[in-house]
Amino acid sequence: MCINWYTVFFIETYKTVYKMCENNENIPKGVFSLVRFRQTERTPSAKFKKERFIFMKKEKEKQGIPRLLELAGEKNSAMSGSILLSTTGTLLQLTPFIAVYYIMAELLQNAANKTPLDAPYMIHMAVYGLVGLLAGYLFTYAGGMMSHTFAYKVICKLRLKVAEHIGKLPMGYLNGTSVGKIKQIMDADIEQMEGFLAHQLPDFVSTLVMLAALFIMMFSLNGWMALACLLTIVIGFACQLIVMLKIMKSGGVKANFDALENISNSSLQYVKGMPSIKIFGQTVKSFRKFYQDIMDYRDFTIKMTEQIRPGFVRFRVLIQSIATFILPVGLLLLLKKPDDVAYATTFIFFLVLGPGAATPTLKLRTFSESMNVITEGVTRVNEILNERVMEEPEISQIPDFYDIDFKNVDFSYQKDKGILNKVSFQAKQGEITALVGPSGAGKSTIAELIPRFWDVTNGSISIGGINIKNMSSKDLMEQMSFVFQESFLFSDTIYNNIALGKPGATKTEVESAAKAAQCHNFIMALPNGYDTKIGDGGAYLSGGEEQRVSIARAILKDAPILILDEASAYADAENEHEMQRALAKLIQNKTVIMIAHRLATICNANQILVIDHGMVSECGTHDTLIKRKGIYSHMWEASMGASAWTMDSEKEV
Repeated sequence: MCINWYTVFFIETYKTVYKMCENNENIPKGVFSLVRFRQTERTPSAKFKKERFIFMKKEKEKQGIPRLLELAGEKNSAMSGSILLSTTGTLLQLTPFIAVYYIMAELLQNAANKTPLDAPYMIHMAVYGLVGLLAGYLFTYAGGMMSHTFAYKVICKLRLKVAEHIGKLPMGYLNGTSVGKIKQIMDADIEQMEGFLAHQLPDFVSTLVMLAALFIMMFSLNGWMALACLLTIVIGFACQLIVMLKIMKSGGVKANFDALENISNSSLQYVKGMPSIKIFGQTVKSFRKFYQDIMDYRDFTIKMTEQIRPGFVRFRVLIQSIATFILPVGLLLLLKKPDDVAYATTFIFFLVLGPGAATPTLKLRTFSESMNVITEGVTRVNEILNERVMEEPEISQIPDFYDIDFKNVDFSYQKDKGILNKVSFQAKQGEITALVGPSGAGKSTIAELIPRFWDVTNGSISIGGINIKNMSSKDLMEQMSFVFQESFLFSDTIYNNIALGKPGATKTEVESAAKAAQCHNFIMALPNGYDTKIGDGGAYLSGGEEQRVSIARAILKDAPILILDEASAYADAENEHEMQRALAKLIQNKTVIMIAHRLATICNANQILVIDHGMVSECGTHDTLIKRKGIYSHMWEASMGASAWTMDSEKEV
């Protein structure tokens, strides 16, 4: 069978990628997508299939902690060092037990033989025990500091990685995914990973080493009593393991995460809707989604508790009663050798040391629970990171001019429901293109397609003759400024909120932009002027003030493309004229897309597009559209009638 050149090429590509994975090397971008594309083109050879299976299996095997470390990009040498220090500290903390054993042996031996006590020997043993204990604490502290530092680095990198990835995802992902879910993953789920890496993972290894050391010591002293202690722990774990397997099989861990995400999402909605709840004198029960999510979680936790409780109670009873099982075995052996002082010393030592194994054993149970939680958390983080990002061009193209062209653009948020249908128009540089139409017609969608908040379903959008898909997200966003109807300001100073439009801007530039946006006066009236913090612990601005700050940010950026979504929606009559003057100065020689509901604000637009049911139904200037007596003309008459409307307070007799 003849093998062409591209089949050989992709076989060698898989070989190279597989070797790079083995050597922990970074794989160049595009390799995976390239290979995935070609593997559907032609049936590969048996050797090619085998290597592909090995590679895919190797990639799929990483879960839990290995996947967490891989995502964070941290080498595990620091974690290994912290585990080594913690384990050493744990072993050193056993020295007091050994010292107590030798002191007890000395006491009983001398009591039986009626000889003087060897006081220096006993003091030395006590000192050894104390020094070992202090050294153990020191090593444990050092290991804890190292593990915490490692955990903080991992969590920091993981949060940044998730945040950066979300920033590259289309807006459709954020619309289809609840904010509460993302918040739960970014906050609580990742925070649990920090506690696991900083505390539980080092504790797990050191606990295993401690138990191993304890049982080696026990079996070296007396095998029967050590066996009684070991069997008690094994039976206790078996009781707990049966319950945990049932919960894992039923999907209890996933259900717990889902319930918490639902509460997080509905609680955000509840807080946002608080003004309405207060106005109508309602309680949390009136917000049915939030209340129902709380009740569902209550029922879920009660059900889970009922499942966990029997096994957990048996486990704790057995582990906490180790001495109870050692006692009969020890007494039975003691009856055979009642005069054996050495055995009596060992028996007493077991009664002291045996219950000491309960604490590390309980830690192992906690670790097993946490491991399930962390695995589920990593899976959810992985789901976000596996979301496909917007494709970026290898070489970004930058336009020389800024005309915007829509050519037969179709778009839908969902496959079965189209939003835009064959939309075509050109918005020229230095002109204002206004979008008007009824609510839900697709005006905001058109504006949001320009910066690639979503990708078009069909057709193309270009700026200066360059398809926006051939521009990197960074270059594309640098070409445009936005002023949305719902302005968003960060919980920071007003100065920093405005300066966000142009990093490194001087104070003079920021103030000039604020003056142009007609917000300088109210800013100076605030307690700390431009250094006044917005939000918690600072000042709260009205909707109109927030919008003017957003306009100042856009003025400062001075991008060649300007997208305005009801930019003066919250302006009062006194300031609207000044804001229009500021916008008139801002839009000079720029490509302006303006969405307006108040038609009086766009009478002077160079072209007005009437959007209806996702299509451009009319296009022209204000005067032209009025003469056509179409949709725009009816909208204009309705707006004029609304502006002349007054409330009649006279009562009919």
